[in-house]
Amino acid sequence: MSNQLLEDLEWRGLIAQSTDRKELEQTLSKQISLYVGFDPTAPSLHVGNLVVLLVLRRFQLAGHRPIPLVGGATGLVGDPSGKSEERSLNEEKVVGEWVARIKKQLEKVIDFSDKKSGAIMANNLDWTKPVSALEFLRDIGKHFSVNQMLAKDSVANRLATAGISYTEFSYQVLQAFDYLELYRRHQCKLQIGGSDQWGNIVAGLDLIRKVEGGSAHALTVPLLAKSDGSKFGKTASGAVWLDPQMTSAYDFFQYWLNSDDADMPKLLKVFSLKDRAEIERLIETVKVNPGAREAHRELARELTSLIHGEQVAKKVEEAAKALFGQGDISELELSTLDSALSQLPKVQIKKGESFPTWVDLLAATGVVDSKSAARRIVKEGGGYLNNKKVESEDFTPTKADLLHGKYLLLRKGKRDLAAVEIVG
Repeated sequence: MSNQLLEDLEWRGLIAQSTDRKELEQTLSKQISLYVGFDPTAPSLHVGNLVVLLVLRRFQLAGHRPIPLVGGATGLVGDPSGKSEERSLNEEKVVGEWVARIKKQLEKVIDFSDKKSGAIMANNLDWTKPVSALEFLRDIGKHFSVNQMLAKDSVANRLATAGISYTEFSYQVLQAFDYLELYRRHQCKLQIGGSDQWGNIVAGLDLIRKVEGGSAHALTVPLLAKSDGSKFGKTASGAVWLDPQMTSAYDFFQYWLNSDDADMPKLLKVFSLKDRAEIERLIETVKVNPGAREAHRELARELTSLIHGEQVAKKVEEAAKALFGQGDISELELSTLDSALSQLPKVQIKKGESFPTWVDLLAATGVVDSKSAARRIVKEGGGYLNNKKVESEDFTPTKADLLHGKYLLLRKGKRDLAAVEIVG
């Protein structure tokens, strides 16, 4: 079973580094506790965090007990890994609020109810805060060689660029202390993290060996990048968050639906909990019928259902269809409509002002170059208002056409959308 799990992770491209493979397989032949840490550096996790969180879920499905750790302590310090300058430090109250929000997101992915493999929620502030600075230096700090700490990639990179504060330099000691405490409290035998965390995780293994005379394991996951080399999980408007107040469920669904075909094999393997045969079938559909976007839609449904719930996933998929005439757009909730229209070309009209013609409105959005082009679209039967065909070049919308008293949806042909928004 342990070998099966590791082979599946390898097939999915989810193993960058690990401690001795045979020893790890032997350890995994029985149920173990393992952990992944998430620092509350924002009010929400993002889809980049979802990569390693889903690896934790895969271990749970294989019968192991996951420990998602939210860094109430390390979040106050800041991890120097991958940063070119010192991270700004947040107030303890703010970090505490973020910890609570992130815990709720973890509960959507990891099962805490199962009696045999139910997850254990951890917060490193619980064991870090009670320890005085002198105790920490005497009992933990004495086990760390400054020479070895300076050699860590995350530290060496910072020293070569912007420099590093003592606060962030101490991060690896705090993370090692976490592993030691979880080893003591829950017999935790494995830590998982991004490949940039390898040095910090190995520091924890060394500390467990020195303090407890015990052994444990490390496994890291490759940092995900798009096929064009750009950073995964970023859009023109910023990160794709798991919190619906920061990235709406509609935008979350659309992120996966609009993914590049070249990225789909990797995204399916990394993010889908479907079995290998089904993933290979979906990858094949991208090759033979890319226009159908079956794989994209399946992944969008699966992940939106996981993070936002099945009902919400159905609503946002219906909204996406309704925008293109495959459903009744008037039935969409205002919040869904707000999200759906937020990224479209748009023209604003002040409340109380009379409407120009449809032709004038389309030209004003910039979807066409001129009013004459908009008129030509109407003549050819390709103009729509709220998915209803515009029959005349002189057609002028009225207040009765407004969706939720706020929007008009303009469409040119099958796919070019724009919106009119009433403001004020």
